[in-house]
Amino acid sequence: MPNIQSAKKELRKSKKRQEANKIVADRAKILIKNTLKGIEAKEAKVAKSFNEVVQSLDKLVKKGILKQNTANRKKSRLQKKINEIAK
Repeated sequence: MPNIQSAKKELRKSKKRQEANKIVADRAKILIKNTLKGIEAKEAKVAKSFNEVVQSLDKLVKKGILKQNTANRKKSRLQKKINEIAK
């Protein structure tokens, strides 16, 4: 536990940021899961949900929650699966 006032404030700030980041990351995970379910069901709306996933992953990268390479890897793997069902 911090003793200095500025350290206490920084701890409060980091906890708030952590909660906000978790909400955004959880939303991205839900979008990815829904897209995977749509791919398995071979739905036509998969392209739209994939666009939402790409946007959310890009936001995570912009905020520094995810690394660029991780987001690119996730997008690439989803796109591969979408292309497979399009054949």
